[in-house]
Amino acid sequence: MKISQTYCTSYQLKLPLDVERIIETSDPVYTFCEVMDHIDLNQYLAVQERSTGRSKYDSTILLKVIRFAFMEHGYTSVRMIEKFCKTDIRFIWLLQETPAPSFMTINNFMNNGLSTSIEDIFVQINKYIFEQKHVDLKHVYIDGTKITANANKYSWVWKKSSIKKRKKTFGKVTDLLQEMNDVILPFRVKFGIREEYAIEYLEQIQEQYVSLTGLQPESVKRGRGHRKTEEQRFYEKLREYIGRLRKYAEHIKICGEDRNSYSKMDNGATFMRMKRDYMGNDQLLPGYNIQLGICDEYIAVFDGTQYASDVDCFAPLMEKFNRQYGRYPEYPVADAGYGSLNNYLYCEEHGMKKYMKFTMFQKKSTDKTYHDDPYLAVNFPIDENGSPVCPGGKKFHYLKSHPIKGNRYGRTEEYYQCEDCTGCPHKERCCKCQGNRIIRLNEELTGFHQEVLSNLNSVHGALLRMNRRILAEGGYGGIKWNRSYIRARRKGLEGVIFEIALISCGFNLHKYHLKKSAGRIAA
Repeated sequence: MKISQTYCTSYQLKLPLDVERIIETSDPVYTFCEVMDHIDLNQYLAVQERSTGRSKYDSTILLKVIRFAFMEHGYTSVRMIEKFCKTDIRFIWLLQETPAPSFMTINNFMNNGLSTSIEDIFVQINKYIFEQKHVDLKHVYIDGTKITANANKYSWVWKKSSIKKRKKTFGKVTDLLQEMNDVILPFRVKFGIREEYAIEYLEQIQEQYVSLTGLQPESVKRGRGHRKTEEQRFYEKLREYIGRLRKYAEHIKICGEDRNSYSKMDNGATFMRMKRDYMGNDQLLPGYNIQLGICDEYIAVFDGTQYASDVDCFAPLMEKFNRQYGRYPEYPVADAGYGSLNNYLYCEEHGMKKYMKFTMFQKKSTDKTYHDDPYLAVNFPIDENGSPVCPGGKKFHYLKSHPIKGNRYGRTEEYYQCEDCTGCPHKERCCKCQGNRIIRLNEELTGFHQEVLSNLNSVHGALLRMNRRILAEGGYGGIKWNRSYIRARRKGLEGVIFEIALISCGFNLHKYHLKKSAGRIAA
């Protein structure tokens, strides 16, 4: 029995000629168009001339469709954008009677036409919004978060391990060359022994060894279970070591000077300690460190880094802020992850006030026991000659100066040694060393800490600290849970920065619409 199936219904789609009538006047699409109409988008979109093939889709329309999708729905896939263009009346209105683009068209535009200009568009959007809402750029609230990369968590490569294995391989190569020298002794030739071996040098040895012994690599016995000659075994070992050294050199090159690890599936990702649940359990995963600078609830500047620590992210973020707005913020407010001598000196150099906490800020602010502890080196009194004096009345004499690790300004810290700790009644509580106690002091850093304590413990500083918790950490909460960005979809640092730019543009446009609807003007 054949069953007939109909594909038509009694319902007919009827839309007014003016589709705009259906959209409410309070809809976010009108706010979006207001901002986009005040920006010359053509200067950021590359136009490619075509002599053959289909006509190129309008780049301006594609940009508006993508931007509105990220404004309204947070992180959106290209297939979802294609669906919105076919089913959502607001997207149909933005298309202006243009056929809905396919997901491949949207994807190609994002990769080729938008990836290089998205940050410039972000700046132009911000300039219009900040002008309309009188956003305060003097106060910027800084915070960072780590997002998981699009890579397997078991694909790590450690730089220290590669260096250690390479050094071990160098020793094996030395032993092998000594054995090979015994073989080629009748030829009155000797391979040079070194502490480290370049791959090119070993390849030359390999070629020379083949020519001396008359070995034919293409006709040798392969695999296990064969009785191989001594010349063949030496040749295969050398080839194996060359392959290992080439692999280790590639690992070290990818890590670079600033990273200690990377992921095989995403070479731009670094393994970082990340929070996984509300119980504080964490795990080592490949990821990126995302930095945001918030001004009056808007994302003023963003950056994506490969550093596991926030301390190295402060200066690049502020330099990016200066490039975008032509000035440095007067009050950069950040948590203890950013407080370091380098960053304080950077603020001093560029006229910024120091409102970044340091590691011992909480103890120095509220812990009375810490302040009253006479055995801490920072609490030692200083005599008229500038020498620290311990609770036992012993002077500490200058011993040496040592460059501070990682300092880019050439700063040093001073080492002082007690004149005599023998028989001191305070020795057990003062130190656990065998000889005279040695302390390490940095008067410049101590002065910065006192300045930061004075700034943050003032009424203005307490207000800024409260605002940082609300604005910076609240911004990340909105991005992760309201904008659906908790994991990187693209690979590589450039791809992650592109995603952050899309999310930040959508975040600011959505925030602008909410404030405009509520009739509030940010102070």
